[in-house]
Amino acid sequence: MITKEIFKKKNTFGISKNVFAMGWVSFFNDIASEMVYPIVPIFLTTFLGASVAIVGVIEGIAESTAALLKVFSGWLSDKFQKRMPFVVSGYSLSAVSKLLLGLSYTWPLVLIARFFDRFGKGIRTSARDSLITESCSANERGKSFGFHRALDTLGAVFGPLAAILFLTIFKNNLRLTFYIAFIPALIGIILLLVFVKEKKKKALCTSDLKLRWRDVNPSFKIYLFINIIFFIGNSSDTFLILRAQNLGLAIKTTIFAYVLFNITYSLFSIPAGIIVDKIGAKKVIITGLFIFSIVYFFFGFINSSIFIWILFPIYGIHMALTEGVGKAYISLLVPIEKSGTAFGIYQTAIGICSFFASFIAGLMWSYINVRVPFYFGSIMAFISAILFIGLGRKVKTIK
Repeated sequence: MITKEIFKKKNTFGISKNVFAMGWVSFFNDIASEMVYPIVPIFLTTFLGASVAIVGVIEGIAESTAALLKVFSGWLSDKFQKRMPFVVSGYSLSAVSKLLLGLSYTWPLVLIARFFDRFGKGIRTSARDSLITESCSANERGKSFGFHRALDTLGAVFGPLAAILFLTIFKNNLRLTFYIAFIPALIGIILLLVFVKEKKKKALCTSDLKLRWRDVNPSFKIYLFINIIFFIGNSSDTFLILRAQNLGLAIKTTIFAYVLFNITYSLFSIPAGIIVDKIGAKKVIITGLFIFSIVYFFFGFINSSIFIWILFPIYGIHMALTEGVGKAYISLLVPIEKSGTAFGIYQTAIGICSFFASFIAGLMWSYINVRVPFYFGSIMAFISAILFIGLGRKVKTIK
């Protein structure tokens, strides 16, 4: 059993040293990831000649790979009560994927590179979230996950800006940009190895590790059910980027719009976490779902690219109100020593839904109309918000 004494020392920002360090690890990793993420769909469609449906398949397979691994890696990290091996190996695989992208000359090779990247994410995410949970007290979860999410997203601000800089200097050489992205990924791994420490804990026996579905907090089941509905309509952000291009934005301008999204996401993440610690997560998450519904509706409705500059930053507010907040919320619904498994179940479920969401969105875009995926996502988010309002009063934390 993990005690409240673990990682009590705080730095000057009131955040545990582990959470502070992991925030910067994610910062550099996201610089690397976001240097390549907004240009991968452009690389596929413009330079390799892949269809938007193929982009949807690649993103769906990549995200579902990460999702399927999260439950197993989370369970294993609970079993051995070791988080760091999973976190280090996961970040390392994602770093290697940047090099593989640069070597890709056909879309199947891009699929392999994205598979490596998401394989790494699948290995590390549940264990990392459990390590954050272990590194702070229950009444600091919102702020801790918010801080981590803020730095993670701040990296997503600098990453696309770095991509724009290098694309300008090297005259739209996308492959060289992929290679350069390996450097910040490597810096993140070094920071992880040097500054993040895990207290040695006794491995759990099989009987202690069991997380029987009938014994799981009903509140976790309710939250999982609502998110399954939401994520069936929440396709990859790749489609937002493609929509911006569809409305006439150039490559670099599209990346700037994506940067604006990440700026608001980062700025609102810590305040959202602090608010959650004070008033609880339910109202914050419901607000985020309604914002998503509105934003996605207008992504489908608009006819001019000028509205992209309004919708992207509002979409960032949605992310701040749901992503880190949701993880902090889950950490209060399950026993801390089994949190890796719980995070894994959640991430796997929504990842499978994300696969179908991206696959369906690609088909809707290609064979019906480019607006339809966004209307569909808007409807699913609205339904999820209404369900959370109705079922929310039954949700109880165990902390």
